[in-house]
Amino acid sequence: MKTRAAVLRRSPVAPPFAVSRPLTIEELELAPPGRDEILVRIGAAGLCHSDLSVINGDRPRPVPMALGHEAAGTVEAVGPDVHDLTPGDHVVMSFMPSCGHCLPCAEGRPALCIPGADANGKGTLLSGERRLSCEEVPIHHHLGVSGFATHAVVSRHSAIRIDRDIPFAHAALFGCAVLTGVGAVVNTCHVQPGQTVAVVGLGGVGLATVLGAVAAGAERVVAVDLAPDKLEIARSLGATDVFRASDPDVVEQIREATKGGVDHALEMAGAVKAFDLAYRITRRGGTTVTAGLANPSSQFAIPAVSLVAEERRVLGSYLGSCVPSRDIPRFVGLFRRGKLPVDRLLSSTGPLEGINEAFDRLHAGEVIRHVIDFEAH
Repeated sequence: MKTRAAVLRRSPVAPPFAVSRPLTIEELELAPPGRDEILVRIGAAGLCHSDLSVINGDRPRPVPMALGHEAAGTVEAVGPDVHDLTPGDHVVMSFMPSCGHCLPCAEGRPALCIPGADANGKGTLLSGERRLSCEEVPIHHHLGVSGFATHAVVSRHSAIRIDRDIPFAHAALFGCAVLTGVGAVVNTCHVQPGQTVAVVGLGGVGLATVLGAVAAGAERVVAVDLAPDKLEIARSLGATDVFRASDPDVVEQIREATKGGVDHALEMAGAVKAFDLAYRITRRGGTTVTAGLANPSSQFAIPAVSLVAEERRVLGSYLGSCVPSRDIPRFVGLFRRGKLPVDRLLSSTGPLEGINEAFDRLHAGEVIRHVIDFEAH
């Protein structure tokens, strides 16, 4: 069958993307789902900095590649050996398929699945296959999803069924922003009620982290960013304190306001300066977590003695340390009860044809989450 998709044929590409046009809307051949795979009609797909990092070369990926990894849609067909999903089911895609058999999967850490990571790096599905092509030339899959398309074939292990009454424009956000941000709070940090949390970097994932800290019962939620408008949004979502990252004494301000630093500081900007700030505002005995994907060449340094003398913990968090089949239904449940207002992360929607201009707005920090809404456009 045919699918219309946003294809990246070269990388890196510099902004403004409205001029450089890194993504072209193309009609591709989409092969039927194979064993343990499903065909999904995409309802909505969110633009994320992880997509942007492939475009600008921060995250090298093989091209040509059909981009998009934060998506939700309707199952249209299932391949052999798929017995727990049926056509008509609504699903959210996870950008890390898990085999269920490797050591991390066996330990209950599917975000670290070894075959899944290998497939994502090579631009294939978990099976090792590519179901997309153009004039018989294979097109790579982005993180096993390739959601900027009218239809996609994905591994069964990339899809989690959700209730049918959740709008796709909201459901898509659970596949990356919510999994990564809320998951980092509850799974990586294990934030307890009454603790203090700081979030450095207030993009879509960072603001989802703020929502997660509020939902977890943090007494103080400190939001840090360069942009005043992002700080105001964070305050409206429940942040108790906001600080400009550019203030020369911001570390001292935060440490004074929190009586020596926060219990948990989470860096969501993907920048070494942001991670350094997060480390310096963490209290003695506290935890600093980074979930921002920095350029692979980036390095950070910390005073080694503080790790011992202050019993500090530094952790990475990928996919929010989530088990998607467990956590997406939990987070959707919180959303339905009004405890996790994910819909407030949605800045705008638009058609697939406007995707390059939308990435310009994301790059400029003008949107939290812009969603390609195939249902509305």
